Amino acid sequence: MNRRPTIVIAPDSFKGTATATQAAELLAEGVREVLPDADITLAPMADGGEGSSEIFHGQTITLPTTDAAGRLVEASYTFDAASGTAYIDVAAASGLPAVASQPVPTTGDTYGTGVLIADAVSRDATRVMLGLGGSATTDGGSGILTALGAVLRDRAGYALPKGGADLINLDNVDIAELNIRAAAVEWILLTDVSSPATGPTGSAAVFGPQKGATPAEVMRLDASLAHLCSVLGVDGTLPGMGAAGGVAIGITWLSTLIHGSAEHIHILPGAPLIARATGVEELIPTADLVITGEGRLDSQSFTGKVVGTLHALTAAAGTPLAVAAGIIEGSLPDDLLAVELEPGVGVEKQLRSAGREIAQRMISTLQG
Repeated sequence: MNRRPTIVIAPDSFKGTATATQAAELLAEGVREVLPDADITLAPMADGGEGSSEIFHGQTITLPTTDAAGRLVEASYTFDAASGTAYIDVAAASGLPAVASQPVPTTGDTYGTGVLIADAVSRDATRVMLGLGGSATTDGGSGILTALGAVLRDRAGYALPKGGADLINLDNVDIAELNIRAAAVEWILLTDVSSPATGPTGSAAVFGPQKGATPAEVMRLDASLAHLCSVLGVDGTLPGMGAAGGVAIGITWLSTLIHGSAEHIHILPGAPLIARATGVEELIPTADLVITGEGRLDSQSFTGKVVGTLHALTAAAGTPLAVAAGIIEGSLPDDLLAVELEPGVGVEKQLRSAGREIAQRMISTLQG
C-alpha cells in the first residue's frame, strides 16, 4: 500500500446475534488481518429499529416494564441529561422477539414503551427520540397513551381492552389523568418504513402477517386503525404513520392536543438522521471504503434501511461500499460489493471472515 487506507465500518445490528457495535468491532478485526495499517473508524448504525437507542451517547437506564403481551420484563433506553433527550426503541419493551413463540397481533400493546417514556420524563427529559422499528404490535400507540394516563373508552364509557383489534369500538379518550409533562415533550419519531397507517400498503396489511395476524385479523386491525385516525382527527395517509403498528397516530394526537398543532412532532426516516447525528455522513467523502452489514440483504434494504442510506451517500461521494450480510437475495446495485456470511459457524467467526474477504477483494481499489 502506498498509504494507509481510510475505512469506515458502519453496520446495522444483526438481530439476535450481534449488536451494531459488536458487528463493527468484529468486521474491523477481520479487516486488520489483511490491512493492519488501515485507519479504521467504527461508526455503528441503526435505522430506527432495534439498537437505535444505544447508538447515542448518554446513560443507559434499565427498569421493569411490560412486553407486548403484558408480561413483566426489563428494558433499557439511553438518556442524555445534558440535552434532556431520551432515546427509546419501541422494540426494547414492545418488540417482536419477546413474543415470537406466541404472537399477540390483535391484543399486543405498547404500554411497556409508554412506561419507559414516563420514566424518562420523570428524569426531566424534554425530548423523546423514539425508534419505531421492530414492534410486535398494531395498536396505534394506544398502549403508550394508556401508560401516560389516557383512558380510551367505548360508547358505553368502558375502557377498551388492550391491543389494536378493539380500537374499532373507540368513542372518546378520557384525559383527566393525563401525564401533561410527557405529552408536551418534543417528539422525534424515527421510521424504517414509509408506510401509511391503513390501506393495502398500510401497517396491518404489510406488517400484520409478520406479527402473526391472520387475513381476517389484518382486516380487523386495518379497520381499527382507520377508525382510530377518524376519532382522533389524525391524517393516517402521511408517510411513516404505519411504522410500529401506527404508533405515530397516538403520539400525533397527543402532541396536537397539548400544543394545538403538530409542530412538536417530527416523523423522520431513521437511518439518514442517525448517519447525520453520529457523524457517519461527514466521514464518507474522505473514506477509501465504507463497510456496512445487516442480517438480510434484499430489495427492502434499499427502502429506508441502513444499507440503502449508506449506498446513496457513498454513491454521491464516489466512495466504494461493501456489505456483509447473513442472507443475500435478489439483484443488487452493480457498484455494491456484497459478502454473504459463512453458514454454520458462530457470528464472531462469520464477521471476522467477512471483514477479511472484503479487505482482500478491495485491495486493488484502495491502491488505486
